[in-house]
Amino acid sequence: MNYVSQNIKFLRTQKRLSQQRFADILEISKSRVGSYEEGRSLPSIETLQVLSNFFKISMDILVGNDLSKATDTTFLEIGNNRILFPITVDDANENLIEVVPIKTTAGYLNGYDDPEYVEDLDKIKLPFLSTGKHRAFPIKGDSMLPMKSGTLVIGRFLESTDDITDGKTYIIITKDEGLVYKRVYNPIDNNETLRLVSDNKTYPEYDVKVSEVLEVWEFRCSIHMQEYSEEELKISSIVTTLNSLGHEFKALEKIIKQ
Repeated sequence: MNYVSQNIKFLRTQKRLSQQRFADILEISKSRVGSYEEGRSLPSIETLQVLSNFFKISMDILVGNDLSKATDTTFLEIGNNRILFPITVDDANENLIEVVPIKTTAGYLNGYDDPEYVEDLDKIKLPFLSTGKHRAFPIKGDSMLPMKSGTLVIGRFLESTDDITDGKTYIIITKDEGLVYKRVYNPIDNNETLRLVSDNKTYPEYDVKVSEVLEVWEFRCSIHMQEYSEEELKISSIVTTLNSLGHEFKALEKIIKQ
C-alpha cells in the first residue's frame, strides 16, 4: 500500500509548516502540495527524492510505512537518511519489546532497518521498564561475565552516541563487528572513537569509529536463561567486586590527571 500522501501531510504538520511555507521551501506550488496530500496526484520519482532529502527519511519508508500510526517515534541517522523506530504497542496500548533470536543474531545486521524483519520478531512485555524504545538481544560467549551465553539483554534505544555515559554497558551494532555487548568509553573526547571493553579481562579492549556505529542500545535489564550454580555465584561475586574496583580506579585516575 502507498502511504506517501498521508505521510507528506503528517510530516509537514510535525514540522509545523503551513502548506504555503512547505511549498515555498520545496519550490513548488501550494496547489501541488494539496494535491499530494489529498491523494489526487502522486509525486514523481524526482519529487520523492526531494521529499526524502528534506525529511531525511528513506524513500521506501516514506512510501511504504504509515508514519502517523506510531504512538512515539525515534529515528537513527545513517548518512543522509533516518531509519524509523516506531514503538510497538499491544491492544492495551502498552509497549512491546522485540526479541532478536539467538539463531539469527548474525542476520540482524541485514534486517535491523527493514520494517518487515522487525515486525516478524517475537515480542514480550515488561511493564516495569521506563518509557522509550526497547529491544532484547541475546548475548554470546563469556566476554561480559557474569553474564552467561544466551542471556537476553534488554536495551533502550539511544538516538545519538553523544548520549553514551562512560563506563556503562551498551549493545553496539557496527558495520564490521555486528552485534556486541560491551562497556563503552570515549577515550579521546572528540566524538570520533569509542572504546569497547569486556568485563572478562582475557578479552582485549578495542576502538570503533563512531561513523561505523549503526545502533546504540543502553542496558536496562537482563533475563537469564540458565540457573547459576553455587560456584558460579561465588565467582560472579568476585568478578563484580573486581570490576567495581577497576571502575573506581579509572575514575580516580581521571581526577588525578585533571
